[in-house]
Amino acid sequence: MLGMDCRSFFEGKRVTVMGLGLLGRGVGDTAFIAAQGAQVTVSDMKTAEELRESVSVLAPFPSIVFHLGGHDMADFTNTDMVIKAAGVPLDSPEIAAARAAGIPVHMSTALAAKFAKEGGAILVGVTGTRGKSTVTQMIFHVLESAGLPENRKAHLGGNIRGFSTLAKVPDITTNDVFVLELDSWQLQGFGELSLSPDIAVFTNLMPDHQNYYPNMDAYFADKKNIYAFQKEGGVLIAGRGVADDWIHDPRARVPTAYPGQLQLIGDHNRDNAALAAEALRALGIGEAAIAEGFASFEPVEGRLQLVRELRDVQIVNDNNATTPEATIAALRSLDTGKNIVLIMGGADKGLDMDALLAEVAKRCKHVALLSGTGTERIAPLTQDYATFDSLEKALHDATQYAQKGDVILFSPAFASFGMFQNEYDRNDQFMKLVNAL
Repeated sequence: MLGMDCRSFFEGKRVTVMGLGLLGRGVGDTAFIAAQGAQVTVSDMKTAEELRESVSVLAPFPSIVFHLGGHDMADFTNTDMVIKAAGVPLDSPEIAAARAAGIPVHMSTALAAKFAKEGGAILVGVTGTRGKSTVTQMIFHVLESAGLPENRKAHLGGNIRGFSTLAKVPDITTNDVFVLELDSWQLQGFGELSLSPDIAVFTNLMPDHQNYYPNMDAYFADKKNIYAFQKEGGVLIAGRGVADDWIHDPRARVPTAYPGQLQLIGDHNRDNAALAAEALRALGIGEAAIAEGFASFEPVEGRLQLVRELRDVQIVNDNNATTPEATIAALRSLDTGKNIVLIMGGADKGLDMDALLAEVAKRCKHVALLSGTGTERIAPLTQDYATFDSLEKALHDATQYAQKGDVILFSPAFASFGMFQNEYDRNDQFMKLVNAL
C-alpha cells in the first residue's frame, strides 16, 4: 500500500535531487526515486571525480542524469519537484528560485514520514543537540527485543548512516512503529509539510551548527518542528533543560534519570535512558521489557564506546562528539583523577570553547590536537598539547603518553571537515587504526 503511494507520487515526474553526497543516503534516495518511474536530475556542487563512488552506484539507472560541479538554475525551475539534501544553505538561491516558480521542495526523510503516517504507521521522532542517536537506538532495540503484538514491526530511519529512509517505506504497514532520529536539517522538511511525529522526544538544546544558523532561535525553529504540528493525543517528551528554557509546553513529559541497569556510562546516559523509557511507555511497552532491553543495549559506535584495552589502557571512541558540551560529558564520565589522554580538534563551528578548555585542564594529562580551523583557535589556550596533521600521528602520540590505568579518549568536539570526508570517515579511520595497534 505505502509502496503504491510512493510510486504514484514519483512516477512520470521530473525530479531534481539537490545534493548527492558521499554518505549513502542521497544515493539510496536517488535510486529509489528513479525506481518509482521518475526522471531524475542530480545536481551537486561537487565534481564527478569527487562523487565518483556515488555516481558509479547509480550508473545502472538510465533515467538519472548528472549535472555536477555546480548548479544550473533551470534544473530548479523547469521540473516537477526538488528533493533537497540536509544542510542545503538556508539562503540557497536555487531553492528560492524553485519556490518562486511554484515548484514543490521536499526533503526525503520528511516525505518518508508523510507516507508512513498516511499509511497508518506510528511515528516516533527523536531530536536534540546531544543524545538523539542513543535514545533512538535504545527505543528501537527494546521494540526489536520485546516485539510488538499482532505481527507489527518496528522500523528505523532518519539520520542513520548509509541508507535511505525513503526506500524503507514500502516495508512499513499499518500500525507498525517508525522510529526516526531527526537532526535540525531533516526537521526543516517536516516543517515544510506541517508534520510532526506522534511521539516526539526532544533531548536537549545546546549551541551547535552556528556556522549554519544565524542564531540559536533559528536553530530551535527547525528543531521545534518535531512537536509543533502534533495532533490531539500526540506525546511530547523532553529533557528538563530544553523543556524549561525553550519549549514551555505544559504537555511535555519530563522524566528523571533512569535508575535501572545500563551498559552505558555517564549521568547523561541515564537521562537518555529515561527519555527512551518514557517513549516506550507511550507505545505500551511494559517496565519489565524496558528493563531487559536496556540491560542488553550496548553503546552506539562512536558514542563513549570502549573499543579495546591495550597494555591496561582503555581506548574510547567518542567520535560523534562534535560540540564542546559532548566532549565535556565524556570527560566527566571517564575521569578518575586526571588520567585522560585526549584526542580532539577539527573544523570550527563557531562555538564557545571556554568551558571545555577548563575541563581539559582539570581532567587531561595530555592533549593531541587534530589540525583544523577550530584547533587553530584553541591551540594557544591549551596546555600540554601537540598538533598533528593526521589521525594516525595523533593516536601514536596518545599511546606514547598513556600509562597503565589511563584512558585514551577520542572526542573531537569539532566538525570533521578538512581532514576527513565526513564524521563517518573520521570514525572509520579511528576504528581501523585502533584495531591495528
